Amino acid sequence: MHESLLRSPAAPAFAAAFSAGAGYLAACTQGLPTRTTVDATRADLERWANGESSPADYDTAIARSRSAFARIAGVAVDDIAIGSQVSAIAAVIAASAPDGAEVVCATGDFSSIVAPFHAQAHRGVRVREVPLSALADAVHDDTWLVAFSLVQSATGEHADAEAILEACSRTGTLTFADLTQALGWLPVDASRFDLTVTHAYKWLCAPRGSAFLTVRPHLLGTLIPVQAGWFAGEDPWSSCYGPLTAPALSARRFDVSPAWPVWPGTAAALEFFASLDAHAVHTHAVGLADRLAEALDLRDALSIPVRGCAILTWPDTDGADLVALTAAGLRASGRAGRARVAFHLWNTPDDVDRVLAALQT
Repeated sequence: MHESLLRSPAAPAFAAAFSAGAGYLAACTQGLPTRTTVDATRADLERWANGESSPADYDTAIARSRSAFARIAGVAVDDIAIGSQVSAIAAVIAASAPDGAEVVCATGDFSSIVAPFHAQAHRGVRVREVPLSALADAVHDDTWLVAFSLVQSATGEHADAEAILEACSRTGTLTFADLTQALGWLPVDASRFDLTVTHAYKWLCAPRGSAFLTVRPHLLGTLIPVQAGWFAGEDPWSSCYGPLTAPALSARRFDVSPAWPVWPGTAAALEFFASLDAHAVHTHAVGLADRLAEALDLRDALSIPVRGCAILTWPDTDGADLVALTAAGLRASGRAGRARVAFHLWNTPDDVDRVLAALQT
């Protein structure tokens, strides 16, 4: 089955959108830009250098990005706010927690999704960390919110979203999912969660500095826009001075003033991903990772599932495997005492073979 999937014509068609990619197994660290992203970024830099750009010009790129992200994530455009980092967006959610609220997080989750809630301890906000597999069971009637990465950065392990959503529906607990390590290779319906955050520079291959918050409409009046500035106004260009008397009626009230140069490239990247068959991308990436897992015989060696994820990790406490991969000209990564490789659009079966050769020498 794997050979027929991996040798399909889809793989070279995906790879053609990128200038490079052979041996690059680090999409979970930083994605590669598409050719269109590079072109859009260069063109914007030239306009700036020539004195031809204006801040208002970036509104179009931001609107295009928001629209494309809506298609990728399966949410309405009005339910999306823009930001720059996961931690800054998570801080808005954390600041909105009631005094004394309980928040449940996964042990060992990425700091940006956990630390902002710990920072609210002075108000009595309590963070209870449990193993990822125990998140659903940890939810009770007094739990205000469950915050978790849908796909874990350090291990590639998936959260059981179905179980978490079911548990939270029984208790009225809010769900806050970090989709940064998922969207771009894993089809996700973000509308099923109350809140999500995604930094687009990894699997969505955008420049770093463009991130997205999705908010269910009934929560617009519950969250506190603690970072609101002029761009959070209903008419941003009329909200540049004084108090924000007319915040946006949509999720744009949580917008952060944009870092302009990243948005032309972000628009190009997200429009490319919005044009793809998400299930075909998933099949391609997972097929490569599953083939490597099978060849390395990791199925029984690890305590976490190793099939069905584009991120594959294994214990590498002394870093020897990462050194071997790097010496072989492969770009991989190491996290939490594990070697980590990721397969995306530009990867091919040749990359699987190169990993195997590097580890078997």
